[in-house]
Amino acid sequence: MLGSADVIAFVPTRNPAKARTFYEKTLGLEFVSEDPFALVFAVHGVTLRIANVSSVVDFKPAPFTILGWQVPSAEKAVQALTKKGVKFERFPGMNQDKVGIWSSPSGAHVAWFKDPDGNILSVTEV
Repeated sequence: MLGSADVIAFVPTRNPAKARTFYEKTLGLEFVSEDPFALVFAVHGVTLRIANVSSVVDFKPAPFTILGWQVPSAEKAVQALTKKGVKFERFPGMNQDKVGIWSSPSGAHVAWFKDPDGNILSVTEV
């Protein structure tokens, strides 16, 4: 039933102004609109809603990846984002290279970073 429906992705934020700057200026996503409930971005055919959760008193970001992008080169993506001030995460037990890229058993190359709310995002080269 939903296999042919368009996907809408959701990411929470407690600070829409900071989130807008990060997603629009740092990541280069196309801003569409803003209302009291969410920022909306167009991301390569997918609608991304950065949901305003500022009223959620005990909000904590998930301790796992909630949004990621498949990129042609993880190394080039990491370099470009690093130049824009993005810091890449290191995780215990993960054999990551000097810039934070992990080579998975499948051969994919993955690097993780956080948005201003601490949500974990990733870039993956397959």
